[in-house]
Amino acid sequence: MNFYKSVFIGLLLLGTISGCTQKQPEPLYDNVVVIDQLVIDENSVPIFPKMAALTTDTARRFSIELPKRCEVDWNNQNVVSVVPYETIEIVRLGIGDELPSLQVSDYEFRDLTVKRALDKLLDGTDISVVEDEPLYEKISGSISSGALSDAIELMTKMGRAYYSYDAANGELHLTHRAKWLIKMPQNETIIMALLDAMHGADMRNLLVDWDDKTVIFEGNYQTEREVAKIIADISAKKFMLAWDIDVYRVYPRTDNPIVWMNLLPAFGDKNIKMSIPGVVGRALVVSPEINTKTLQEFMAQQANVVLISQGTFAIPNGWQSRFDIGQCGREERLETDLIIGASGTYGDFAGRNKIDAKIVLRTSQGELSSFTIPSSVGDNYVFIGIPTHSFVTTPETLISPYAELVVFMSPRVISIADSATGDFDASNELIGDALRDFLQD
Repeated sequence: MNFYKSVFIGLLLLGTISGCTQKQPEPLYDNVVVIDQLVIDENSVPIFPKMAALTTDTARRFSIELPKRCEVDWNNQNVVSVVPYETIEIVRLGIGDELPSLQVSDYEFRDLTVKRALDKLLDGTDISVVEDEPLYEKISGSISSGALSDAIELMTKMGRAYYSYDAANGELHLTHRAKWLIKMPQNETIIMALLDAMHGADMRNLLVDWDDKTVIFEGNYQTEREVAKIIADISAKKFMLAWDIDVYRVYPRTDNPIVWMNLLPAFGDKNIKMSIPGVVGRALVVSPEINTKTLQEFMAQQANVVLISQGTFAIPNGWQSRFDIGQCGREERLETDLIIGASGTYGDFAGRNKIDAKIVLRTSQGELSSFTIPSSVGDNYVFIGIPTHSFVTTPETLISPYAELVVFMSPRVISIADSATGDFDASNELIGDALRDFLQD
């Protein structure tokens, strides 16, 4: 009896334990991590720290100009092209309503601020002068006779100020700053050169409408003078220079550098016209036989070749500009910091028409190397022997010590011809006999 009682109690306990085990809930998550008292699992919503209200990097780098700067059509490249002369016009915006048709005569002002001089001029009229910001420049002069609008324009220019007229309120507003619109030529190469010149004059907030070819900018009296000088200089030029560029990183396949002397048997010494050593690297002036295609084929025999940047830039004859490797390449490249600067003229060079250029390779740490290169139209430049280690900033690197940067540059001449005199050829290119005649002129 005691035996059966013990068995019964044992079965009852086993059933109870079994029942409790079956009622245990199954785990909800396979992986649970506790961080700062927060349960993190695969179904959790990620939590990010609050970021500052700044423009994202990809939006900041957006630019309509980049496809125009960073693409080169090597299959349709004209070493000499002719574009028609077009007037570049600058117009001030926001001058307000038209001033009344009044005449000024025998008016004299001495050592007065612009506001006081205009108050005196407009005394007896319904026009009041309002300074939108303090103007301290003092002016002196006299006006024998003329229109009121001409007198106000003259006096504000003397005081390096700008005016706008509000006819409804009878107010003439004065300020140090103004806004202008530049009507650009149709040729995009000239537009890019003008924009680069304005960037070089430290004008950053340029609003470019590529559809109607206009540029809007703001500035003061000094800004207006700088832009007027740039426009006048570009308009006076008969030529512009442009360079198309390929930049390669070259990895030799063996523990040896590229043997550049093999260029001579590969292409012939007549196609290597000049060799110019620099502090770092060497510049070769080569014939059209050595182009991007044939150069890559030669390098590929000894190394792996990677195109890391490509683009184009232009300058008015006698000016200088630059090409930023990082602007037209991936930002993680070691060479992103490299800038290729160029200045040059096209014209008479000891009795021959040549492109006389200075090419400078520069980083944020300073000048890396520079080359003075006189060349004929149609010649190309190849820069060799620039170690990739020049751009390594860490004590150690996985980059081979024999890896190097190779830059290919192809200069172009853009002739600006006056269509009114019949100098402009609508075909917009010079080839064959026309090119030979142009080079002999």
